[in-house]
This record gives sequence, structure tokens and C-alpha cells, in this order.
Amino acid sequence: MDDNERLKRGEAARRRVLGDAWVDRSARNRNSFNAEWLDAITRSPWGDIWTRPHFDDRTRRILVIGTLLALSRWDEFQLHVRAAVTVGGFSADDIKEIILQQASYCGVPAGNHAFKLAEEILKDTGKLS
Repeated sequence: MDDNERLKRGEAARRRVLGDAWVDRSARNRNSFNAEWLDAITRSPWGDIWTRPHFDDRTRRILVIGTLLALSRWDEFQLHVRAAVTVGGFSADDIKEIILQQASYCGVPAGNHAFKLAEEILKDTGKLS
């Protein structure tokens, strides 16, 4: 597969996982400084990893959210939690279980912060009253 095909597959995966609104907003922010970076992340991980057949999108989402929590990558954590509940079909309970699982290995401070951020997203998206 050539780079153009990887880019097309990556774009489709990004839209499927993050939603059209996020990808369109990202595209509007494309410029001469970040264009190569955006192409690189669209080809891989999106075009190379998210399109692999072994795990479904739901499993990959769980892995990504858990990993981002473990690494304290809170901006990306919020992005993927929001996408999981708005376009991925995840419930508040699904997010809660991911955080509980990860917090038992990553520690209370990570769990506390993840619950705080996730709760804000769940309220904002109407998934939690």
C-alpha cells in the first residue's frame, strides 16, 4: 500500500473514530507548519494501526483511553472519551469501568483526574445528569 492509500484509509478511520466534526476542525487548522505532522499521524497510527483487522474499534478505544490515562495525556484522554461517547456508542458506565480498571494500576491521582475530566465530558454530552 502506498502513502496515498494509507492517508485515505487513515482519514476514514479518523472520521469513524473521532467523528466528522473533529476531523473537519482539525483540517481547518492545517497550515504549512503542521501539515506534514497531520499527514504523518493520519497515515500512522490511523492508517496503519486503527485499520488492522485484529481488534475492533471498541477494543482499540478502550486501550487508547486507558493508555492516555496511564500516561497523563489529558488533552488526548478528553478527545478520546468525548469521541467514545458521542460517536463510539460508549455509555457513562463504559467510561467509568475503564477508569476504575486503569486507576487500580495507575494510582489514585490519575483516577481522580480522569473521573473529573470524564464527568465534565459526560455532563456536556448529556450522557450524565
